Amino acid sequence: MQKILEIKNLSYKYEEASDSYAVNDVSFEILRGEWVSIIGRNGSGKSTTARLIDGLMAAASGEIWIDGELLTQENVWQLRQKIGMVFQNPDNQFVGATVEDDVAFGMENQGVSREDMLARVETALSRVDMTKFKTKEPARLSGGQKQRVAIAGIVALRPDIIILDEATSMLDPKGRLAIIEVVREIKEAFGLTVISITHDLDEASLSDKIIVMNNGRVEQIAEPSTLFLNRNLVEIGLDIPFSANLANDLQKKGLEIPEKYYTESELADFLCQSILIK
Repeated sequence: MQKILEIKNLSYKYEEASDSYAVNDVSFEILRGEWVSIIGRNGSGKSTTARLIDGLMAAASGEIWIDGELLTQENVWQLRQKIGMVFQNPDNQFVGATVEDDVAFGMENQGVSREDMLARVETALSRVDMTKFKTKEPARLSGGQKQRVAIAGIVALRPDIIILDEATSMLDPKGRLAIIEVVREIKEAFGLTVISITHDLDEASLSDKIIVMNNGRVEQIAEPSTLFLNRNLVEIGLDIPFSANLANDLQKKGLEIPEKYYTESELADFLCQSILIK
């Protein structure tokens, strides 16, 4: 697959005189169509990295290549149109008086024709199952509904990459899973690349690839099936997903479980099959 994003030796510090880097010599690449999670405890540099990719901040050094083009001060606005970002608190993104006005706002700034704009608003709201709320005030929606509207606003802009910056952290587990499923459906429908900035390892376990950050550096890059067998994650302030912990506890109690990572549904299926065989 083709690379859509390549980060080379990226560094950034919030205070120029400081010796401490928030992002320190970070390099990685993401392929078109991948779902990649960047995980790490608070202060690890994951959200700063996301903001650098989106051009919201300028790096101290290093390179960001987006769809084959080097991000510069001259083309930052052009390349930002390839990226849509959904933040932790959707209230910070709302500007329209109604849901449909809010979804249309970004397209107005891009000069999209009214006919095309209306069609995109309908399509985007339909994708996130919010069409019946299009005349409602965003402030009157639930947390999960607000995030759906924020995602619709991004989808309507037709980006190549969606960045979820802790976008589900204010939701309960059920709401979190619902939003992830919405994004997954949109990703498949439009062939998008998704970058999820998260501290929720159960959420990250659904990714194609995970980038672990610690103290501004990339600690490890691996698929979930490999990464979550690594008990060292606890040492850098991360929890092990519930299913991996449960499998480990069952192994200690004598149950024969293959040394691999299982999602919760996969582990449940394995245990059911084990019971049936016995």
